[in-house]
Amino acid sequence: MITGAFTALITPFTGNDVDYDGLDRLIDFQIQNRMSGILAAGTTGESPVLSWEEHNLVVEQVSKDTRGKCICIAGAGSNNTKEAIEAAGHAVDAGVEAVLLVDPYYNGPSSLEIRREYLEPVAREFPDTEVIPYVIPGRTGTQILPEDLALLNRSCKNVATIKEATGNLDNMKKTRACCGEGVSILSGDDSLTASMMTDPDIKAAGIISVASNIAPAAVADIVRFFEGGKNEEGRKLAQAIAPLSNLVTITTKEKTPFGIVTFRARNPLGIKTLMAILGMPSGPCRRPLGRLTENALDIVLEAGRSVFKNNPEILQPAADFFNIDIEERLNTPAFSEGLCYESY
Repeated sequence: MITGAFTALITPFTGNDVDYDGLDRLIDFQIQNRMSGILAAGTTGESPVLSWEEHNLVVEQVSKDTRGKCICIAGAGSNNTKEAIEAAGHAVDAGVEAVLLVDPYYNGPSSLEIRREYLEPVAREFPDTEVIPYVIPGRTGTQILPEDLALLNRSCKNVATIKEATGNLDNMKKTRACCGEGVSILSGDDSLTASMMTDPDIKAAGIISVASNIAPAAVADIVRFFEGGKNEEGRKLAQAIAPLSNLVTITTKEKTPFGIVTFRARNPLGIKTLMAILGMPSGPCRRPLGRLTENALDIVLEAGRSVFKNNPEILQPAADFFNIDIEERLNTPAFSEGLCYESY
């Protein structure tokens, strides 16, 4: 079982290359701010656009930098079981404590098939490594169900942690009911962590967070408050950090010559844009992710300004570690140049 506050670490780029020096700095920042662990090469780390060579190098670097300091989880999911086994094998050789396996996307196997033909083969191949199913139907178009998670835990004892990002509290409650107390549920959605950790029918044990890329100390404190039964303090801090949590998905209405359309910026575009504005290692997203619209950029700026105005201590660790003036960067237009499309 894995518990605590984990960062789904972004992969920084310089131009179109992985910024390995920037990656080192981000890892150190997370460790110094009390993260229980770091997830390498997950969705937030833009795993779909990393080559396997880059993917493996990122995992190796995070594993090396975290050794003896915090847990390293490696993204190893695929819609190809052979590929997932190879990725997990590399991660295990690199010394990670756990691998994260997202439900197979696009080809959409059934819950039964996800269990028997995907998760079980990986778990049996690496019985001494924690295998974490990552349930996020909004991105994959498929889902392993609570009943199959319980059967999987019964047959493979190294499957004892679940990253839950269905957004469905009833599904989470069913997972707890089926799996019992011996399985750890981690929030995969920053905005639902408070509900998941305080609901007695879910009892989440922590989070794999996106907002922690910018505010790791605050996320760590949120989890520790809830772990210690200080629910009022935890909810208060979760509300204070909410503007950052809400950047996981940014939705705006945009005018075109043919009418109004919906623009939806998916993770990690919003969080990487704010990191770039603040002067943290981030770089652009790789295509096909691109840039924000002007309206979406305004939302990102307002989120940063709101947190800085109301709870400046949340951003202070980033200011100290990266030697940046948060207020100047959020309010100087030059730091936002080139971060949005000039027109739709």
